[in-house]
Amino acid sequence: MILSSISAVSKLPTSCLTSVKALSARFRKEDDGVMVGFAVILVIMMVMLGGLGADIMLAEMKRTRLQHTLDRAVLAAADLDQTRPADEVVEDYFEKSGVEYKSVDVSSETTASHTTVTRRSVTATAAVDAYLRHSQVGARFKNLWRPQPYTGDRRILPAFSVGAGGTAVEQIGNVEISMVLDVSGSMDRNSRLSNLKIAAREFIDTMDDNTEDGTLSISIVPYATQVSLHEDLFGQLRTTGDNKYSNCINFSGNDFHSTGINMDATYQRTMHFDPWYRYDNRDATPEPVNNMPVCEFARDREIMVLGDDREQLKNYITALDADGNTSIDIGMKWGTALLDPSLRPAIEQLVNGGMVAREFEDRPYDYGTRDALKIVVLMTDGQNTSQYYIRDGYRSGDSNVWYNEQEDFYSVYVGQDEWDEDNDGNYQEPLFFWPSTQQWRNWAYGEGSYDTTETSWECRSYRRNGSCRRYRKVTKTVTVNEPGHAEIITYPDLWAYTTSSWIAEYLYRPFMGSNSAYNDWHYGVRSSHGTSTKDARTRNICDAAKQAGIIVFTIGFEAPSSGQAVLKDCASSDSHYFDVDGLEIRQAFATIATSIRQLRLTQ
Repeated sequence: MILSSISAVSKLPTSCLTSVKALSARFRKEDDGVMVGFAVILVIMMVMLGGLGADIMLAEMKRTRLQHTLDRAVLAAADLDQTRPADEVVEDYFEKSGVEYKSVDVSSETTASHTTVTRRSVTATAAVDAYLRHSQVGARFKNLWRPQPYTGDRRILPAFSVGAGGTAVEQIGNVEISMVLDVSGSMDRNSRLSNLKIAAREFIDTMDDNTEDGTLSISIVPYATQVSLHEDLFGQLRTTGDNKYSNCINFSGNDFHSTGINMDATYQRTMHFDPWYRYDNRDATPEPVNNMPVCEFARDREIMVLGDDREQLKNYITALDADGNTSIDIGMKWGTALLDPSLRPAIEQLVNGGMVAREFEDRPYDYGTRDALKIVVLMTDGQNTSQYYIRDGYRSGDSNVWYNEQEDFYSVYVGQDEWDEDNDGNYQEPLFFWPSTQQWRNWAYGEGSYDTTETSWECRSYRRNGSCRRYRKVTKTVTVNEPGHAEIITYPDLWAYTTSSWIAEYLYRPFMGSNSAYNDWHYGVRSSHGTSTKDARTRNICDAAKQAGIIVFTIGFEAPSSGQAVLKDCASSDSHYFDVDGLEIRQAFATIATSIRQLRLTQ
């Protein structure tokens, strides 16, 4: 056939052969359309690379789903409350999640204390197959790869494995907790204090049951108008002001911008006084008996510092009572201070004195060290109310009140007798007012003498039997020394036994008048921080705590809306705030205890 065709071509005329040759030569020289072939190859490569990118993305999606499922599974398996074996929990998670997987390997480790698991670590790995799928264009070049077994899609490239791994640890390691508890007067209503005691004791039990010995310290800060310190802790601070009866600090506004206590600074000591009631207890007992002092000196109102004995902590909670105003800011300040490493020098001294356990001598730890959690649990049933304090001019030194203890008699020094109030003609002598007798004198009662007329009867004649027959009246003037002894009272001692309203009413009003007496000796000797100031201070100290890394839980226990607002701002997050009524407070403390047993992914 071919030979016949050649023979036929050879028989063509010469002109035709010339035309055919010319056409062939022109075809060989023509370069139009050369890029088309190259473009076709590029398109094929782009389609293949795009398919490869999509396949890689699908593989990564598989890996991500696998990792997320594995994370949730190991977290559940590591839960200290988990009773099932870790491998069963992890495999169950994969089965119920519907996530594709090829294999799962699980290992776990537990540590127990007091027959309770205190640490559980679970490690798991998982794998799943992924594939590279071709486009139709790529399938035409299947000769580029070795033939593969049929898998339901002849365009699937060889399978490769993607994996996931993770370790979850639930444990309570080193934990420092400050329980900042409201013990103001309103806590006596509606069984609030009783319910708080139940919840707080259960919280202590839970924390102690789930921690190893020597890892948990709990400080308890009961607060009302003020926060009282044990004398051993108070003695470590530099303070100004004399007070024999109670130990509280008047913080300045700047103190609430930091969590710590400056051991080199000098703090103002709170006067022991009662700003609300009217009474005088100077003759009642060697120590003052106050109705509601700003700074109390009862042992059950003092801070419990870094406690570790379960029964001691619970007994302390049981002994709490309710009285006074509400100072959330001061409670929170001391709650954070007991977690701040700046207090460590004082703690070391308390350890040496036997007040704090020896294993806590290096606490509070530095922030971010020792794998330690620092926790504040702040509770209130109210809102910030007035915090009273004695003004600077009346905090130290001698007052102008004198007291005769034997006769229970006050004298008030007024100054120089410029107007001769005692009518003795002397204008250059001291002047005292005796409130009990409404008299002016130039001495304090018990420090002077006076002439008095004494009348007696003398017998002028006697009978033979010795009895008196006739009497006569005898009158004579004698000098009498006043009984007892008057001593000047210092200002700290004055406020400790006698309230400012009593002093104004019974010592000064009789000669000054009511308005002047109260303005000068009740309202004039004291001042206060109000709600708005204390709310701002609370927010400042809470912000400082959170910035330092302290986790803050807050509980509004039947609290008003204004108090709740402060607590919400104070909490580490919305989920760290609890609004409870009645015995719901038990659930709040239980939830906080569970949260402290935090879960952490370590890989």
